Amino acid sequence: MADKPSVLFVCVHNAGRSQMAAAWLTHLAGDRIEVRSAGSNPGDQVNPAAVEAMAEVGIDISAETPKILTIDAVRASDVCITMGCGDTCPVFPGKRYLDWKLEDPAGQGVEAVRPIRDEIKTLVEGLIAEIAPAKPEATA
Repeated sequence: MADKPSVLFVCVHNAGRSQMAAAWLTHLAGDRIEVRSAGSNPGDQVNPAAVEAMAEVGIDISAETPKILTIDAVRASDVCITMGCGDTCPVFPGKRYLDWKLEDPAGQGVEAVRPIRDEIKTLVEGLIAEIAPAKPEATA
């Protein structure tokens, strides 16, 4: 893995789970990890319930747009994470592939999206601890 690891989150529409995961990773890891998200069949917009659920925790994803999954995005990523949606990534040697089994928030209200959001946060925190732990503070 490079000095700055890169992570790609993939789900079919790139409108809910992968957008929330990318936002959590960006929010929690700052510039320690390069973050991408994409989908094999991107939707027209990010799921409004996902936008609302993330806004409740102070993260604004309202300007995000679903993006198409490309081979270049996979090639440029150290870790490729599918979101339990049955999507697959092209396989390249030396990459790490994970599948997070998460409920699909499509068509659900914010009440149903909150637990998915919170589960994604927990998974992202574990990922950060593994691939880019915070450096200990220097002591004076």
